Amino acid sequence: MLTSAMRDFVADLERMHSADIGPETRAEQAARRLEKLLRSGDVLDARHMEPDPEAYRQHLVHVDPEGRFSVVSLVWLPGQETPVHSHVCWCVVGVLTGQEEEIRYHFDADERVLVETGTERNAPGEVCWLVPPEEDIHKVRNCGDTLAVSIHVYGANIAELGTSINRVYTEPVRAVV
Repeated sequence: MLTSAMRDFVADLERMHSADIGPETRAEQAARRLEKLLRSGDVLDARHMEPDPEAYRQHLVHVDPEGRFSVVSLVWLPGQETPVHSHVCWCVVGVLTGQEEEIRYHFDADERVLVETGTERNAPGEVCWLVPPEEDIHKVRNCGDTLAVSIHVYGANIAELGTSINRVYTEPVRAVV
């Protein structure tokens, strides 16, 4: 079941997808809509906020009937993190509760290493987005000591794909000096 605020958000995203715009513009517009949703206070049904004691948990909240986008909640216990990865599509992320840290990387193909390029901490209400392949390699983790929940909008059918991850990187990380 979707909350009334989530139903309105999804309907707004469906209207947005009827326009002929590129992925950068689509991600930016979805980010503005997600900021508004996060301020609503009625974002997720309780079942979409349940953690897993073993790893961060993905809940599929909504898939557009035409497969143009998906809304997912990611739920993190303290210390849980993703692998270093890239995405198959544009992605917009907004933190609902807790603190999330995103560590970004550049893949140095010549040396076959990942080079850390920056770190961002995101608090409740903060939204960010990415559009592959620009600055697309990253790792996300719950850097706080409480439950963290974030809302993700992906420009793909996650029910069909199972994940938004394009590639998991296992190469060594070269420390930035």
